[in-house]
Amino acid sequence: MATATGITPFHLEFADEQIDDLRRRIRAARLPSKELVDDRSQGVQLATIDALARYWASDYDFGRVEKRLNALPQYTSEIDGVDVHFIHVRSQHEDALPLVMTHGWPGSVIELLDAIDPLTDPTAHGGSAEDAFHLVLPSLPGYGFSSEPGELGWSTGRVARAWAGLMSRLGYTRYVAQGGDQGAAVTDDMARQAPAGLAGVHLSLLRSALANTTGLPTESDEERAALEALDTFRKSGFGYFLEQSTRPQTIGYALLDSPVALAAWMLDHDTDSYYKIARAFVDGQPVGNLTRDHILDNNTNYWLTGTGASAARSYWEGGRAAALAAGQAPPAVSVPVGFTTFPGEIFRAPRSWAEAVYPRLTYFNEAERGGHFAAWEEPRLFTDELRSAFRPLR
Repeated sequence: MATATGITPFHLEFADEQIDDLRRRIRAARLPSKELVDDRSQGVQLATIDALARYWASDYDFGRVEKRLNALPQYTSEIDGVDVHFIHVRSQHEDALPLVMTHGWPGSVIELLDAIDPLTDPTAHGGSAEDAFHLVLPSLPGYGFSSEPGELGWSTGRVARAWAGLMSRLGYTRYVAQGGDQGAAVTDDMARQAPAGLAGVHLSLLRSALANTTGLPTESDEERAALEALDTFRKSGFGYFLEQSTRPQTIGYALLDSPVALAAWMLDHDTDSYYKIARAFVDGQPVGNLTRDHILDNNTNYWLTGTGASAARSYWEGGRAAALAAGQAPPAVSVPVGFTTFPGEIFRAPRSWAEAVYPRLTYFNEAERGGHFAAWEEPRLFTDELRSAFRPLR
């Protein structure tokens, strides 16, 4: 691979004063009274956030984020006015397939860290050298260590073009892409833009169905179950989505002023992941890799980079882009698409829906475990899915 230009090595270092201020703010938090229900229907439960705050302030190792990230090759590169932070891990297997993976909200590159070694070094994890990947893990603009956009227009479509530019800059002439949540939107846009070199994509969230299920089949039990799950999400789990899509600046004041408010906001995402994370803090029973330390690595990343508001604005940009494109059919997908549906996802997309949205669907699987944060929760299962999905494209 040719030497890349415009790439700057990145090393993370947080000041002790930042850590001290974070710990002080956690301990000074003023919490509301207990909710009047026995579930999450009023929001994040007091017992959950109290247990999280106590562990964060007293037992959590604040040096973890630095250690985990600095153990990996990190870089920044200015693309279209934004300094994009990314992790770039090349496999020892030279014929490895380049893969750009995009995180979502309320995640970050941290949710993908435990997938790196199985993907880049499959022989150490029971796989074969033919399944190896060269990995590029960018931080979305306004998330983590990527700079905030200074102008309007940074929808997922623009991010998709930036990622294509990044892969070209790194010297990759043929590559694949993967994403979930916001990363699924970016990856879907890449598939529709079909930049030179993109050989295929893998998704774990059917982005289009979140907004509109018109035209999708609804006859089978699976299809009706997906519709019901979407209806439940829109009625009782849509609060964060609506706020960030319409008033990200307003919630941003709380997200940058109180780490406990930030943690609660990031917890209030989907029912499955909420209860799994609550179990880790309240009962000491984590599910897979959704441990207390892993969750707080991500929260600490958001707090110390001060990106709660700028990350929320990505939803507003998505809403703006959808409004501008109203009435226009999206471009067709011209690259092969793989799709994995996880049982704990906001809704479990049936194969018929994936085929309706992606006529070039070449891989579909219903995973046995995992939820919205599948790469984080079940990294072994998740990486097996990527190997299977992309194997025909090698």
